[in-house]
Order: sequence, then C-alpha cells, then structure tokens
Amino acid sequence: MKNDILENKPVEAYLLDKQGSAQELSYEEIDTVDKADKILWLHFDYTSSEAIDWITNKSYIDSIAIDALLTEETRPRTTILGDALLIALRGVNLNPNSKPEDMVSIRLYVSSNLIISTRRRNLLSIGELVGSLKKGKGPKSASEFLIDLTYRITDRMEEIIDQIEDRADFLEENIIDSSDIKFRNEILAIRREAIILRRYLFPQKEAMNKLYHDKITWINEYERLQLRETNDQLIRHIEELDTIRDKVALIQEELSNILSDQMNKKMYVLSIISAIFLPLSFLTGLLGINIGGIPGAENQNAFNIFSLILVAIVSFQYWIFKKKKWI
Repeated sequence: MKNDILENKPVEAYLLDKQGSAQELSYEEIDTVDKADKILWLHFDYTSSEAIDWITNKSYIDSIAIDALLTEETRPRTTILGDALLIALRGVNLNPNSKPEDMVSIRLYVSSNLIISTRRRNLLSIGELVGSLKKGKGPKSASEFLIDLTYRITDRMEEIIDQIEDRADFLEENIIDSSDIKFRNEILAIRREAIILRRYLFPQKEAMNKLYHDKITWINEYERLQLRETNDQLIRHIEELDTIRDKVALIQEELSNILSDQMNKKMYVLSIISAIFLPLSFLTGLLGINIGGIPGAENQNAFNIFSLILVAIVSFQYWIFKKKKWI
C-alpha cells in the first residue's frame, strides 16, 4: 500500500500521450510544453500558492469551476459547464493513521484535453492511476481517465465496507454470550462509521447518476455504460451500509433486551429474598422491643421454640412460592 502513496507535493503535472503513458512535468513547464493532441493533467494541493495562482489566472476556465476547485468544503456533485465537467467526489481515507470514514475529497475539472484535480490530502486511487500511466497502461482519453478514477475510488470502498460488515456479523454471533461494555462501544463505532460513509456516498451516487445521464460529446455510449456499472457498484455499497445500520440497530436492541432481562432476574431474586425475610424481620422486630410483657421472656426454651416457628414460616413460604412457580 505504501507504493500507492504519492508524495504530498503542491503540484503534480502530467502530459498524457493518449497511448496509456504520460510525461511528468515541472510547474515551470506547464505553460510552455507542446500540448497538441495530448491531455494536460494538473493535480494540485488547493491550499498551495501555485494552485491558487495557476487556476485563478492561467487556467482560463469558468469562474464557477475556479471557485469549486479551490473551496475548502464541498460535497459530491456533478455540474455541466458547456462541454466540460465539474465533479466533486469522496474516497475512503486509507492514509496511515487515518480513519477510513474520514473521507478524502477530490475536485475535478475535466474537458477533452484538460484535467485539473485538486485535493488537500492524498487519495490512494490517484497514486494507482499515476502508477498505471508510468507503466504505459493508463487512460488514453479524458473519458477513460474519469472512468478509471471513479472505478478505483468506488472499488476501494468495498474492502472497508466488508470489514465493517464482518465486525457487525461478529457482534451478532457473540451478543448472546457477552454483554460487556466493549460490545456497546463497538456497536456505537460501527453505527457511526456506517452513517458517515453513507452521508457522503448517497450524494456521490446522485453525482455519478448525473455523470452518465447527461450528454458530453467526448463520452461515448460504451463509456456511459461503464460509468453506470460503477454507479451500480456504488449503489450496492450504500445498500450494504443500510443493511449494516439496520443489523447493528437490531443488535443494540437485542443487547438492551439481554441487559434488561439480566436486571429483571437480579431484581426478581432480590424480591424473593425480601419476601422471605419480610415476615421474619417483622416477628424478630416485634419480639425485640424492650418493654414488659414480651411472650416467653421467662421461658428458657422460648428461643428454640421461636426459631422453629421461623423455620416453619420459611418452609411454608417456600412451599407457597414453589406452588405458584415463583421459584
């Protein structure tokens, strides 16, 4: 996985030759290199001064796209700008020491010969895409670039969702055997992860849906079908998250029932004990008052007789409880 991680450089520039390979460019070469019959791909850290300067002053793209590429917060969406696309997507965060549900955003401006992408944090799918270009097996057109990237972003979600589902299945299998506090914490963690992932994936589904439905001249019908397949995979991920969320809700309800049953059983035992000792406490308290006239005060066998009476009372109570199936 480390091989997929790009250096966190403010500017990465590639000139795609439409044959599956790309030439890496420096920032200074971006404006001078021959771009005839090629695709220029610029991948910026949108907080860098180079990104702000080039996108604002040298990209010559729509002002709406400029603002979207440089904005701090965004949600998944697709906007048609003439014959170009403005797309915001989210991918799971697989960077070291990061939580997958803390999703990484990427903004894209895509036309037939220019691709501008901006991000703050690294997205491993971009690293894979660059690796395929270096091997000469990368996208040969802007539409292939878009299909490849959306597929990689969507496909990487599958492993994370499967892991969440496995954790939910483990809870479901072991919930009867344990009601430890760690189970409740794990339930909350799974629900939180599923909710956050779904919150971004649902609008991303709408963005992908718009992507293959709207007519763009440089995306042919077969490529639209490929985008639709990627969107179908994304829909399956959303459905799996819904299933996980429902399953965890049922597990939480079952755990609450188990804890409630355990509490009721404990309270029932205490109630039985209290019921047994209530008449005994009454009699011992009554005969324990320090006033004259207490029965048996002068009889040496009074204590033994009283103890037998108490035993008889307990035995009678036990018989009553047993007959009524209270114990």
